[in-house]
Amino acid sequence: MDIIGLVPSFGGFIWTIGAFIIALSIIVAVHEYGHYIVGRWSGIEADVFSIGFGPVLASRVDKRGTRWQVAALPLGGYVKFKGDANAASAKGDEEELSHLTPEERRATMHGAPLWARAATVLAGPVFNFVLSFIVFAAVLLFRGVASDPLTIEDLRPLPGNYTLEAGDEIVAIAGETTPELDGFDGFLDRLPVEPVLDYEVRRDGETLTVPGPFPYPSHAVAITPSSAAEEAGLQEGDVIRAVDGTPVFAFSQLREIVGESGGEPMTLEVWRSGETLEVTLTPRRMDLPLEDGGFETRWLIGISGGLFFEPASETPTLAEAAEYGVDQTIFIIRSSLSGLYHMAAGAISTCNLSGPIGIAETSGQAASAGWISFIWFIAVLSTAVGLLNLFPIPVLDGGHLVFHAWEALTGRPPSDRALNALMTVGLGLMLMLMVFALTNDLFCP
Repeated sequence: MDIIGLVPSFGGFIWTIGAFIIALSIIVAVHEYGHYIVGRWSGIEADVFSIGFGPVLASRVDKRGTRWQVAALPLGGYVKFKGDANAASAKGDEEELSHLTPEERRATMHGAPLWARAATVLAGPVFNFVLSFIVFAAVLLFRGVASDPLTIEDLRPLPGNYTLEAGDEIVAIAGETTPELDGFDGFLDRLPVEPVLDYEVRRDGETLTVPGPFPYPSHAVAITPSSAAEEAGLQEGDVIRAVDGTPVFAFSQLREIVGESGGEPMTLEVWRSGETLEVTLTPRRMDLPLEDGGFETRWLIGISGGLFFEPASETPTLAEAAEYGVDQTIFIIRSSLSGLYHMAAGAISTCNLSGPIGIAETSGQAASAGWISFIWFIAVLSTAVGLLNLFPIPVLDGGHLVFHAWEALTGRPPSDRALNALMTVGLGLMLMLMVFALTNDLFCP
């Protein structure tokens, strides 16, 4: 066996596992801290705050008597509140509770008022959503938004000789006045699809007409993780010049050819840093979420296009960033719920549900793409974790909230017998879901 040949693969495996552990630990820490801090604000004391399960690797006890610890199995975490029989907080330790004074019992999860218990349970998912909101808003603040008028900040490498320069303000393209960036889609539809167009630009106080490429060329601005493009070796910055011998120069042409491929293999002529190479790949049928909550099924190879230049940017206002953070979080929630509904209805493939292997692979690929991609992935996963925990399944936060709703309606909590039965059912459902998702990771294309 070639041990040296295994080193790159082993290194990639370690990178993937490391990225997955970091991402999951951040999300779990935020989720459990939500439970902990709201519980503390509500007068409920915590005995243990744990990241991970199993043998304790490191711990310390704070001045409030809470033991903060990191355990060996980084696949979750928990807060064990005072008086809990176990980390799930579903049942109180009756022997311990019986020896407490009324004041001491009030500081336990099971002796606290219903509002305090419900708020503490709800806080975990809410903190996940807050983390996502903060990350999305912060990324927009860091990246900025395109300035008006549309100005070239930096040119992406493309084949061909063009005289456009950094700092040029684009006034018009092919005689069409340039709109703001958010109106660019409709603007592109009005342009002639040709390899070279006339650009009217303002440069150093003068207005010039210079040749330039189609604004959205067949250029890979980003490669989707685990896609046909990534597996075929395509890289960011590659320019697709032909598909099966047919020349392409606009991203819309490439998208149309791939969409009509029927999943047949295709050969791409790729320009990369001055060199030309051929890449053969097979488009994959994918289900894409739409803004209205539905799904669109298309053939894709896994590359994202964009302008042939980096537009000059300006910092958005805090209100704009906040609105963006809210919109992105809501979009992920709606898309996730819509996806589950469409999978249950048989409208889209159940392979859209990823398990731990798929999530780990995506986390490693996101980390390899840069820190912005990685924290963006963490924000998306945080929203998914928060949403999953709100499902009304016993053992999840949503199940606990159902128990609290029952208590609010009837004036008493579920019986121990009913609680034990429901928790067993809930655990069984979660195990079935994990096995199903893991099967998808192993056998879905």
